[in-house]
Amino acid sequence: MLHLGTVMSFLRCTRSALGIWRIQSRVRIETSSALPQACSVCALVRWKNTAANRARGVDYRFSNARWRHVVVGLLAGTSAVLAYGLYRQQVQRAEPKGIPESASLTTVSALDNKVQTSYPIYTRQDVAKHKTMADGIWVTYKSSVYDITKFVHLHPGGNKIMLAAGGAIEPFWAMYAVHNQEHVFKMLEEFKIGELSPEDQKQVTSDVTDPYGNDPLRHPVLKVNSLKPFNAEPPLEILSENYLTPSEIFFKRNHLPVPEVDPKTFRLEIAGEGLKSIQLTLHDIKTKFPKHTVTATLQCAGNRRAEMNAVRQVKGLNWGMAAIGNATWRGVKLCDVLKYARLPEDTDAKHVQFEGLDKDLSGSHYGASISIRKALAKDGDVLLAYEMNGEELSRDHGFPLRVIVPGVVGARNVKWLSKIIVSKEESKSHWQVNDYKGFSPSVDWDTVDFSSAPAIQVLPIQSAITAPCNDDYLSSDDDEVTVKGYAWSGGGREVIRVDVSLDGGETWQVAELTGEKQDEGRAWAWKLWQLTVPLPKGQENLEIICKAVDNDYNVQPDTVAPIWNLRGVLNNSWNRVKVTIKPNSD
Repeated sequence: MLHLGTVMSFLRCTRSALGIWRIQSRVRIETSSALPQACSVCALVRWKNTAANRARGVDYRFSNARWRHVVVGLLAGTSAVLAYGLYRQQVQRAEPKGIPESASLTTVSALDNKVQTSYPIYTRQDVAKHKTMADGIWVTYKSSVYDITKFVHLHPGGNKIMLAAGGAIEPFWAMYAVHNQEHVFKMLEEFKIGELSPEDQKQVTSDVTDPYGNDPLRHPVLKVNSLKPFNAEPPLEILSENYLTPSEIFFKRNHLPVPEVDPKTFRLEIAGEGLKSIQLTLHDIKTKFPKHTVTATLQCAGNRRAEMNAVRQVKGLNWGMAAIGNATWRGVKLCDVLKYARLPEDTDAKHVQFEGLDKDLSGSHYGASISIRKALAKDGDVLLAYEMNGEELSRDHGFPLRVIVPGVVGARNVKWLSKIIVSKEESKSHWQVNDYKGFSPSVDWDTVDFSSAPAIQVLPIQSAITAPCNDDYLSSDDDEVTVKGYAWSGGGREVIRVDVSLDGGETWQVAELTGEKQDEGRAWAWKLWQLTVPLPKGQENLEIICKAVDNDYNVQPDTVAPIWNLRGVLNNSWNRVKVTIKPNSD
């Protein structure tokens, strides 16, 4: 292995030639969109053209895609070598750490089939106690237990490794495929301290007496707001890593137990005013109608409720800023299905009601409704969807069939769809009539009248900061700070601008927007945004704010208090993040 000082000297020398290097505790990469998305997700090395370089007329760009991939591979490999070299030096200097006496077990390495020496046995409960640097960071891989505490600050991907603390590392490696390399497995083996107990290696069987006992397994990265029913959102720092939110980490909003549906016996019932009552199989739906694909963002009405709770306590799940996601949905248009059911063009119906297969112990199903106008509009793009991001819907997201109502609050996008009813009246479901409505800040639970307010449909303009996170620390050694986030507006309105302030709103700069170009009036998908600016010098704290504007020039209110309501819905105030700047380590 190269001497570490030699490698660092080489990197410092190349800095002046490239004009883009900053060697810190980790090395990052940001390349053009031609490179695999996984590179940006893993965050190994960052390519930058600084303002000074531009002033000199220097612009380091690589037009040859093959050369770019070679450079990326070299830099990623160098990062791994550096991290591993640092680790080995620390291990050689460190005193052996005692391991508590425990039963031993002859085991097989995760790297190969070679039989290893005996290790102590731990339970998953033992591992779960080690989630902090103070207690040590433990993870599991297959049947083995690893103490990775000494490697955390050397991890090329930064503190994302902490997402797996106290649990299994496989789900995170599945997200970041760069780990599937031999040298990574070798590094992991150096940290092995034990084996999982035989009981914990067995799959846990479901509790048949529990209505939630057959709920599907979920990704451990999700931040759980409620277990029964299951409601969770991804960590904010990974929400904007991808334009299309992976289904595994797409926020989960369930009101009732997740039903188990046999696609072979599934039937969709269609009935109501002026049409012929019919039933369609899943095969009918997939073969009798044209297929359509729509990229659309779904947002829970309670997204950012935690900020309303900070003003005054509300009733509802304490959602952060990640109860939102963007996906590509594939299915058939609702208007085509209603036409097949012979709905008259001059129908006097006003609403289309949806009912799901999820139900409570009394047999009441989840339900919602939308306007007939939205349902029948060709450019409304309402889908009966059976695919999400190119794959069959997962159980949590409505397998085998769900409604996607682009531009409308998530509560109307009914999952596990079993019934469509065309009616002169809206759904009588509790979640349509007595929930998901907005009220004045003066209304409390003693005076509220849900019949006095319409059900939420189209959501207002929204934006939020995903990085840095609130209470994060920045180093005063940094030359720049990069602020990232998302922005979206309901009703098909396009986000045209995101303004960002680093001084609490005194001055503003315009962020760069990225996202799929969609037709006017059909901008169903969010925009991701980013702004990289010089880090203000001589300051200890920053208040970072973002606010968005759509093509109808709708804007966000600047504070939460004037839009506070007892259910904590519709929070689209300016998003504010406070960070601390650490002084120079020297």
